[in-house]
Amino acid sequence: MPDRSQTHVRFLIITMLFVASCFSYGDRVVLSIAGGNLSHALGLTPLQLGYLFSGFSWAYVIAQLPAGGLLDRFGSKRIYGISIVCWSICALLAGFVGFLPVSMGFAALFALRFLSGLAQSPVFPGNGRIVAAWFPTAERGRASAIFNSSQYFALVAFGPVMGWLVHRYGWMTCFWLGGTLSLLLSIVWFKVIYSVKTHPRISDAEVSYIEDGGGLANMDRSLAAGANPNQLTWSAIRKLLGYRMLVGIYIGQYCITTLTWFFLTWFPVYLNQARHISIMKTGFLVAVPALCGSIGGVFGGIVSDRLLKNGHTLTFARKVPIVMGMALSMTMILCNYVNTQTVVILLMSLAFFGKGFGALGWTVISDVSPRNMIGINGGLFNLIGNLAGITTPIIIGFIVQKTGSFNLALVFVGVTALAAIVAYLPLVGTIHRVDFTPAAERAVS
Repeated sequence: MPDRSQTHVRFLIITMLFVASCFSYGDRVVLSIAGGNLSHALGLTPLQLGYLFSGFSWAYVIAQLPAGGLLDRFGSKRIYGISIVCWSICALLAGFVGFLPVSMGFAALFALRFLSGLAQSPVFPGNGRIVAAWFPTAERGRASAIFNSSQYFALVAFGPVMGWLVHRYGWMTCFWLGGTLSLLLSIVWFKVIYSVKTHPRISDAEVSYIEDGGGLANMDRSLAAGANPNQLTWSAIRKLLGYRMLVGIYIGQYCITTLTWFFLTWFPVYLNQARHISIMKTGFLVAVPALCGSIGGVFGGIVSDRLLKNGHTLTFARKVPIVMGMALSMTMILCNYVNTQTVVILLMSLAFFGKGFGALGWTVISDVSPRNMIGINGGLFNLIGNLAGITTPIIIGFIVQKTGSFNLALVFVGVTALAAIVAYLPLVGTIHRVDFTPAAERAVS
């Protein structure tokens, strides 16, 4: 007899995605926290440290499309789980770089951070893919917002712990702790994550609820039989880049991610140099906008899903939080006209709350991706978005060096938020799932 009791396994799945994403971001911020201590130990120049910071982002961007293809070919559980194991090993090995001769330390650490960027490339495309399978459309905004909020929460959760470890026991212990905890996480991952219809704890009622609501519960069904209809090809990429709605979403994500990288890189420097706040106090103050961003991220997903449940169209439900959030992010420009530190932190907190509130890109990608290309499309989306991790620090650094002030830098970030609004309103148009199947293409032609 079919099991008709209602389970809620999908909530366990999104909790696992949130935790895994927090660990991923925790690994990314270790180097920035340990940077000063590490530079002294290895005799690094500021330029060399800058190269170390960039190593992860370059590899992460390069690997997005291959990662999406691997997810579509072999499934999220396997590829994502291997990703966790690989970045854990990279972190553990990074801790032993301190025992190498100083002349070898930089090259070894750069190589390990580069490999870590490659290893972590499936994380967010995998998140988007799993959410598309496990959550009906009406719950997808909330689910995506939860895992996306990990980028803010990780700063609050890992920053103080890693900072204390560096101060008390040295920079190597940060990598060892992070690597060990991530390896333990990989064990939990393989025990918790399954495809929808193979999970041992799910009921027939929950499967029906997911499928009837638009969840792609059969996404990985062909993988068990060895079929491989989802290949990463230039033809597939050209199709995605040739679709105006998708291009608008990609551009919007690049603009939104620009705000993230401002807060991750230049915001502490802005407080210290432009606002003359001490380094120790800055360390606590940067956590305030991060918390606001985390709250805004979850709240934005809740509002979007509520709009959808109240009868609004998918387009309206997704675009309203994005537009409102990006408009709120532009308040950071007002910092150029105030002198009180408290007001500056308030404005920056409002801006970061808005950034989180409007960061529904992964929700939209789950809504619109072709059913057999969710991993590839998520990889392309994340590739373009994370180009901001390379361009934003360089552009802001150029502006500050040329002008001797952060004023134009804040204008640049604020205008980028405005560009995200433009991308989502006239360029994206109606939000709908793309269909590249032969039957659909024949119908269009």
